[in-house]
Amino acid sequence: MTIGQRIRLARRANQMSQRALAEAAGISAMAISKYERGSDIPSSSVLLQLARSLEVPVEYFFRPLQQNVEVRAFRKHVSLGVKEQDAIQARIQEWLERYFELEDLLHIQGSPEVLPEIPVGSFDEVESAAEELRRRWNLGMDAIENLTWLIEDRGLKIGVVDGFDDFDACTFKAREQPVIVTRAQIPGDRQRFNIAHEMGHLVLKISGALKEEKAAHRFAGAFLVPASTARHELGQKRSSLELHELALLKQKYGLSMQAWIYRAQDLEIISESTARNYFRFFRQQGWHRQEPGAQIPEERPQRLKLLVYRALAEDLISRSRAQELLGEPLNGWVTGEPHHDVFAAPSGHRYEHLD
Repeated sequence: MTIGQRIRLARRANQMSQRALAEAAGISAMAISKYERGSDIPSSSVLLQLARSLEVPVEYFFRPLQQNVEVRAFRKHVSLGVKEQDAIQARIQEWLERYFELEDLLHIQGSPEVLPEIPVGSFDEVESAAEELRRRWNLGMDAIENLTWLIEDRGLKIGVVDGFDDFDACTFKAREQPVIVTRAQIPGDRQRFNIAHEMGHLVLKISGALKEEKAAHRFAGAFLVPASTARHELGQKRSSLELHELALLKQKYGLSMQAWIYRAQDLEIISESTARNYFRFFRQQGWHRQEPGAQIPEERPQRLKLLVYRALAEDLISRSRAQELLGEPLNGWVTGEPHHDVFAAPSGHRYEHLD
């Protein structure tokens, strides 16, 4: 990828026009156009100005291309425009480039585990597919404490994108490896459902009249709370559900109160009319947007950070390079500030302990 292509990619990620970037960097829009077309190359001083304006390190412009990303479908609201979709794709591209560069540096090849493709033609088969994946992953039927970490351990790449309220999630393959990207800064129960939904797209091989989105929704609920688990918690048949009961189950399983109502309806624990009454009540209270009670914390992927610190510990990269690949400042105890108590590691190195 040329410097001009890098400029264009970073500009798209920031949703900036050529004119807006030119004004921010103090150069002409014509110069930006020439750089992006490859008919001119920016000087080192101009690159510094562009890096500051685009909020990227200068090294970004010289990073080798690791993987072209093409996201074919987004789970999104209607109002998410083409410009925003281009920005999301550009940010995913930059994140994956850092990820793959680290894996190459550490000689990590491919995914340790390949997701199965399970044929389904009915919702009952979707339920079975979710349980089959749990069996293959030796999860049992209990609550999953941290879905993001679990999936990363199974070899999938999980990313988060911030700043796009109308974006939910997307999934695709890069280097033949499954990748799931969700929106950041949303309640953890919604994030977990989005991730499980995208897993449904990867796992389910749909046939017949079954609709893909509905099948992925059913898979998400079934994977997070299998049918036997839901019946254990709610019973076989109910005429009503208690809101405090739903709130407690939400905390236990990381599944929203409304998703629990859907789960009870899908499994015929409650009737469709009872479920509709609850959904109507949630809307009247404004709870369909933010449910009452304590929120489930957002989950954050950790594997990229672990790879950065691993490469740093093995002296494969410098601290400045580690910060660039991490995409954010290193933790204070690694960089040396701020610090509080100091303790000695077994190797004799001294590390600073943060309270």
